[in-house]
Amino acid sequence: MQWAAAFAMMAAMRPVLTHFALMVRELDASIEFYRRFCGLALVHDRGDGKDRVVWLAEPGREKTLILVLMRGDARAPQRPNDYSHLGFALESKNEVDTIAEQAREGACLAWEPRQEKYPVGYYCGVRDPDGNVVEFSYGQPLGPGAEDAT
Repeated sequence: MQWAAAFAMMAAMRPVLTHFALMVRELDASIEFYRRFCGLALVHDRGDGKDRVVWLAEPGREKTLILVLMRGDARAPQRPNDYSHLGFALESKNEVDTIAEQAREGACLAWEPRQEKYPVGYYCGVRDPDGNVVEFSYGQPLGPGAEDAT
């Protein structure tokens, strides 16, 4: 199928983003990371051993957007110029700084807090137990501070 035809067909549909899935080496360490730094709650836990799968979500969004974690061989660690990440918005620059300080203390701060031009805003990056970067921001066009960013 050619791209133009595929895009025309997709324009008639309304896909809804429902989840992200990551392979992780240690589920319990990853669950604790996403609870502590991201405020996610465990909403589903099935299987055991290498077949265990968990779902995490923000309280109140359990049926709209989840993070799925599965045990497996995580990919190679992210290279310094690889900006792949999950993004979470916070209520203030101070909260970004607080997360950064906690990550510094936990030896998992990937990106020091910094202010960038719109639409990037103020952010820091924290590495999860598998080396994936999670961004915490304020002032992007999505989430808290969006109205102050333009």
